[in-house]
Amino acid sequence: MREPTARQQRLGAELRKLRIAAGQTTEYAARLLGLDRAKISNMEAGTRVASPERVRTLASNYDCTDPAYIEALSAMAAERETGWWEEYRGTLPPGLLDIAELEWHAVRLLTGQIVHLPGLLHTEDYARAVFSAGLPPMSRLEIELRVKHRLERQRVLDAPTPLPYTGYVHEAALRMQFGGPKVTQTQLDHLCAVSESEHITVRVIPVSYGGFPGAGHALLYAEGPVPQLDTVQLDSAHGPEFTYAETQLAKYRAHLDWMDGASLSPEKSRDFIHAIARQL
Repeated sequence: MREPTARQQRLGAELRKLRIAAGQTTEYAARLLGLDRAKISNMEAGTRVASPERVRTLASNYDCTDPAYIEALSAMAAERETGWWEEYRGTLPPGLLDIAELEWHAVRLLTGQIVHLPGLLHTEDYARAVFSAGLPPMSRLEIELRVKHRLERQRVLDAPTPLPYTGYVHEAALRMQFGGPKVTQTQLDHLCAVSESEHITVRVIPVSYGGFPGAGHALLYAEGPVPQLDTVQLDSAHGPEFTYAETQLAKYRAHLDWMDGASLSPEKSRDFIHAIARQL
């Protein structure tokens, strides 16, 4: 049996959270649906599909009074279409596919970048340079697969109804010359160009602002159709990590609020990026 995706695990976790909040047991849920306890446990682990009807039945009997939240969970359960990222299953780490799925279903994306420029705004050569810098070194095939996948993730920004996107970028990331001066200059020019789009905002945090909260890791905040389904994705040496605990969401919203206050305006950010590009 294939491991559940992060999104499938999230639906199961939400059902478990509702059950626990209601003070009910898996035996209670099993009786409601006419299933055995093991199937309820599998449903809450994301390894068993929960139909929209069963989601509504559980939510109703768990005394959930938020119709928007229930409908959002039911919509997650109704998803049957295979996403474009599934063509990479078995050739790329599952975490990379989970990121693409998260972005695809988000209603808004916000990111904070300290070392690399935002992945959804990469040029092909810059992405290749970033992946080529990893240790241990990847094969050329592995690098090219990652580059292709990263560029395909940009579909969410090119859709007929494009996804609103805000990228907070530290000046250090602008000055990191992945691929050398020419590749970096082309990437910075591209960053300026895409930031002119109505749905894409790029804002720079100058080094002169001083210290910043957190450990300086990359942060992706994906807003869901309801606030309860927001998700944070963090980069780590072992692959992407996903969190949606309420305290963690609040912490990273505070980080983004700090970035919003510390960043230059979109117009001044473009001028800042352009000036760095001209120095290369």
